[in-house]
Amino acid sequence: MMNVIEKSITLQDGRVITLETGKLAKQADGAVMLKMGNTMILATVVSAQEAGPDVDFMPLSVDYKEKFSAIGRFPGGFTRREGKASDYEILVSRLIDRALRPLFPDDYHAETFVQVTLYSADEESMPDSLAGLAASAAIAVSDIPFHGPISEVRVARIQGEYVINPTCSQLKEADLDIMVGATYENIMMVEGEMSEVSEKEMLDAIKFAHVAIKEQCLVQKELAEAVGKTKRTYCHEVNDEELRKDVWDKCYQKAYDVARQCNANKHLRGELLKQVGEEYMETLPEEEREAKKMMVARYYHDVEKEAMRRMILDEGVRLDGRTTEQIRPIWCEVGYLPGPHGSAVFTRGETQSLSTVTLGTKLDEKIIDEATEKGKERFLLHYNFPPFSTGEAKASRGVGRREIGHGNLAHRALKRMIPEDFPYTVRVVSDILESNGSSSMATVCAGTLALMDAGVPMKKPVTGIAMGLITDKGCEKYAVLSDILGDEDHLGDMDFKVTGTVDGITATQMDIKVDGLPYEILEKALEQAKRGRLHIMNIVRETLPEPRPELKPHAPRIQTIIIDKDQIGAVIGPGGKIIQDIQEKSGATVNIEEVDNKGIIDISASNAESIQIALNRIRAIVARPEEGEVYEGTVKSIMPFGAFVEILPGKDGLLHVSEIDYKRIEKVEDVLKEGDKIQVKLLEIDKKTGKLRLSRKALLPKPERKESNKNN
Repeated sequence: MMNVIEKSITLQDGRVITLETGKLAKQADGAVMLKMGNTMILATVVSAQEAGPDVDFMPLSVDYKEKFSAIGRFPGGFTRREGKASDYEILVSRLIDRALRPLFPDDYHAETFVQVTLYSADEESMPDSLAGLAASAAIAVSDIPFHGPISEVRVARIQGEYVINPTCSQLKEADLDIMVGATYENIMMVEGEMSEVSEKEMLDAIKFAHVAIKEQCLVQKELAEAVGKTKRTYCHEVNDEELRKDVWDKCYQKAYDVARQCNANKHLRGELLKQVGEEYMETLPEEEREAKKMMVARYYHDVEKEAMRRMILDEGVRLDGRTTEQIRPIWCEVGYLPGPHGSAVFTRGETQSLSTVTLGTKLDEKIIDEATEKGKERFLLHYNFPPFSTGEAKASRGVGRREIGHGNLAHRALKRMIPEDFPYTVRVVSDILESNGSSSMATVCAGTLALMDAGVPMKKPVTGIAMGLITDKGCEKYAVLSDILGDEDHLGDMDFKVTGTVDGITATQMDIKVDGLPYEILEKALEQAKRGRLHIMNIVRETLPEPRPELKPHAPRIQTIIIDKDQIGAVIGPGGKIIQDIQEKSGATVNIEEVDNKGIIDISASNAESIQIALNRIRAIVARPEEGEVYEGTVKSIMPFGAFVEILPGKDGLLHVSEIDYKRIEKVEDVLKEGDKIQVKLLEIDKKTGKLRLSRKALLPKPERKESNKNN
């Protein structure tokens, strides 16, 4: 017998979200089907009963998948089945993961798998804003220990009003679009993009989202109470309080002294801290070292974390000697690489991005073929993070989730600054050559410089900064850190990335790792981020004040013309014969698409001559005959009554025998033959039939009339 339990949530616009459990996937530890309209998302969670013997962390895996059948479509490719996760699915998986992960108990180390699957969809609902709620509800009805629930909502500002979980149509009009994840008490995660909004406006949007999230968390608690499962007991850590105290007593001051060596770089500091831990291990009896290795590592990690935090909170000094608001030294260079269409190096402290820009045509656009979205993307940004950037000796194994997430943030930061009428497809590639904190923000800065170096007419330059936070218990004492190091991110309480122009924020990503963070601290972090962002902006503008006025000599040139819809077929020709001939003879690439009942033609080539040849051919094809105009035509056929002359591609007119010359012509063949080039004047276009009446005679000098002889 099924014990189906349902709870519902009503959104501000009357749409209803239903959470159902007890019907499907009952062998999972927790399973919930979320429904809203035609959208249905199944979330399941399964956690191992025991942790692995050498596991000292939370091995959580979160996967979001979309079934093409959800929207009544076949997957692409030869196999016609869903394959590896798309970038979009990975980004949604990361959104869920970042809100859930901090809320599992620190001492819970069992392998845990969260699977969220879209089984039904419609064209208006956006499943990414519902996936986090479904995942949290599945954990809530399970016996897995969890300090939740959480929920995630999208908040957009549309015509000045904030809207929770807008439809796809509504979102097109939004000037602010962020995803917010939170528990009932605390904000956990924020990510999104916006059109140069103020810090206050963004904070208001987060607060607005939190109100909706609180209601969704209460409904999940009601659902969990109705299910009535007791959370499991577990023991995944063995602790020795005497050993913990001994590690603190013998290592804390040494670790503090290493942290206080502000002249140490990242690798030297790491080696010195590692040496402190190794020296402690040497003090233990040899027969106990292996058994206590994991415990010592765990306790010593806490020692390192506290030493760094107390140094900042008590002395206002950071690991590299900076003050809380100080930005690391920055140097930039543009045009570093001669081959790409634009390039830049941006270095901030020990973080460095080498970014390139490639300009292409519409044929280079990215084709989007997701289960719930089809279309094209003409601004691409790819982020690469090779192991050598952090001094790791290992091979690169392709693009991972981290690269996709960081690249997406930089993409969102820059994309609204690319003019809508810029005819090129643009690809930015950021290769991180060094990394010690905020390589995604270095990508934004290097990407801006590379775009301007390429001559892309950006509306405004964009820069970014990563903010950190160190707090003590209850947030009574705290320090907001500008331009955080990798260790400050790892050991701190917040990673808050903000990008923008001089006039406002364009994108943000925030992960909070501490409970009870007041909005006042977030407000301070945003204002401090603005000051840092503008400082970096000044350096970027000193390097390159504005986009270059011209593209690089080897960059493709694009000429765009607009024709009537009914002329598209004439340019393409039967089976593409005409357009292929134009491309072959001109050396240019010609792309045609129909937009708003018009034909948009892009002609691209690396030299102006090729473009002009193609342009002349196309203009000749689409030209409309005009009465009174003179044309150089080609004789196509000879008839007893005259000749048919092609004055424009595909447009023939009749040159009657009486219009060939002033003198009488007995046979047309005596004057003209097929293939002759002659000049003719268009006398008339028949209003009913559209037939063209031509004259050659009208262009010839009129003969003088002979006077008759007079008899004397």
